[in-house]
Amino acid sequence: QVQLVDSGGGLVQAGGSLRLSCAASGRTFSGYTMGWFRQVPRKEREFVAAISRSAGSTYYADSVKGRFTVSRDNAKNMVYLQMNSLKPEDTAVYYCAADQSIWMRTDPGAYAYWGQGTQVTVSA
Repeated sequence: QVQLVDSGGGLVQAGGSLRLSCAASGRTFSGYTMGWFRQVPRKEREFVAAISRSAGSTYYADSVKGRFTVSRDNAKNMVYLQMNSLKPEDTAVYYCAADQSIWMRTDPGAYAYWGQGTQVTVSA
């Protein structure tokens, strides 16, 4: 089991950058594939990015490819989402999530553990 705490959200102008962090508790953090998702009111939770257990592989939604970078530090039990060239349509609550599968899955239902979310607001 793993507990996740998201942080780093805030208000930024379009074109700006933010770095989200997700702190995980538990000694088996390296055994989880990690994902980032986002959600706006009245819409389903949307896949953003995922990173494999060893950080050797990453996968991104087309909407963020080339602008966002996911990384992790297994020694520190941390996963990050660096967001550059932010757009107003990136405004959402962002969540990190953990999946015991070896696959980088895009279905939020596949992830058993979730952070509490952090709000990102991008102004035009």
